[in-house]
Amino acid sequence: MAERMSRRRLLGIGGALGVVAAGGLSTAAALSRRPATTGAVLRSAVPLPPAYQVPLPLPPVLSGASRYDIVQREVTAEILPGVPTRLWTYGGTFPGPTIESRRGHTLTVAHRNELPVPSVVHLHGGRTPADSDGYPTDLVTPAGWHDMGDDMGEGMGHGMHDPRAVTSEVTRVYTYPLDQRPTMLWYHDHRMDFTAPAIWRGLAGMQFVRDDAEESLGLPSGAHELPLMIADRAFASDGSLAYPSIDPALMSQPGVEEPYVAGVLGDVVLVNGAPWPVHEADAVRYRLRILNGSNARHYDLEAVLDDGRRLDLVQIGADQGLLPTPVTHRNLPIAPAERYDVILDLGRVPVGSRVRIVNRLGAGRTRDVLAFHVVRKAPDPSRIPAVLSDDVPTWQRSDAVRVRDFAFRAGQLGHGHGWLIGGQPFAPARTDVTTRLGDVEVWRLVADVHHPVHLHLVGFRVLSRGGHEPLPHDAGLKDTVSLRPGESAEIITRFDGYRGRYLFHCHNAEHEDMGMMANLEVT
Repeated sequence: MAERMSRRRLLGIGGALGVVAAGGLSTAAALSRRPATTGAVLRSAVPLPPAYQVPLPLPPVLSGASRYDIVQREVTAEILPGVPTRLWTYGGTFPGPTIESRRGHTLTVAHRNELPVPSVVHLHGGRTPADSDGYPTDLVTPAGWHDMGDDMGEGMGHGMHDPRAVTSEVTRVYTYPLDQRPTMLWYHDHRMDFTAPAIWRGLAGMQFVRDDAEESLGLPSGAHELPLMIADRAFASDGSLAYPSIDPALMSQPGVEEPYVAGVLGDVVLVNGAPWPVHEADAVRYRLRILNGSNARHYDLEAVLDDGRRLDLVQIGADQGLLPTPVTHRNLPIAPAERYDVILDLGRVPVGSRVRIVNRLGAGRTRDVLAFHVVRKAPDPSRIPAVLSDDVPTWQRSDAVRVRDFAFRAGQLGHGHGWLIGGQPFAPARTDVTTRLGDVEVWRLVADVHHPVHLHLVGFRVLSRGGHEPLPHDAGLKDTVSLRPGESAEIITRFDGYRGRYLFHCHNAEHEDMGMMANLEVT
């Protein structure tokens, strides 16, 4: 028992994973105590406001141009009412500005880094050339950084050398051809070893790709289409964002303090940067473009009136665009980095009523998310077509030229805990997977605890879970699949678009910082 406990203490995690790693139990035995989420809660040290008092903010919008210039800078903003908080931002706001773009219209975004550390920008879900994909070692350094480079490991905490890294000083221009289906993307920091704390401090924003075909469907639009970035955070006694970094300066040593290595969970749920907000709504259909921008927290969302009645959540799209046909849910699980395109029909909700979006996986304050206060009747010309899209890829198993297996599990990283893919931690100079442009492949994935697995460059379809049919929320084309503890899944994809070096990784941000990434070379 003493040996088992020491191993568990070394891993620094509890729940099912701690039992598996420390005691050598089978997956089936560990799942008898399956946790609702993976991670540890960081408690705020300031008084928290009541839910559903702060109005839902909408990020500023950039539209109508083919180039934007965004300055990454630190600002002080009020997230909790009356409490100033320092943030790292894109353009001075959290979330950053929402970028409107058109399918097939090339967009360039010049990012200027005025932060105290290097940065990298990844357009998550983008079908993007490798040199603009935001590889973790392609740093954008602040002014004067190279004068400190030897001491700071050139911004890579593990001191890993990457001969293919392309570093830009102060500014980098990212080019996005956007030759892809219309959908909601999001952009965020992806710097080697320090992605999690950078996103936590505010480096995230949303982007829409649109086209004429989608706009002709008659879906809710304008004021009745809402981008919603859900993200949990915690606050220190001085109002700053609390985060358990081993190196709070984010300069040299990556990772988090031992209790949080499985993931950092906040006790405040923010939507578009506001705590548990409320939106004054018309009695019409709303199109909710939902992003889980949390580092590690999973949600299971449902819409509930104050009298206990539930409203349907009609899913019309997934990570990579519209579904073929709508799928109706009573509740909708969403893992970090997943996006769902959902219609919430408030048309029959009486004026004066409140509809709460709640998290079935939450407890206490983290059960609340946001609310809609229906304040007026309004005309509603929108509709939900029976057929949404006819261009979702229909790859078959017989199309696959190869099948690959990947295990996402805890393991050793140096002298401490890490998260591994196929038993190996991330190494920038190592090629883990090589595929050819145009190849169709089936990937079989298995997890020890919750791992939202994300592929860069491509979308995929979920073929199975645990040897059974996919779940209803797996419909459509995705780029992130949520693996539950002990679960396996099969996905199928075609590697098209561009050649070059890309990534696949767990999108629990603490996991990816501690080794759970791998290289994918498209030749």
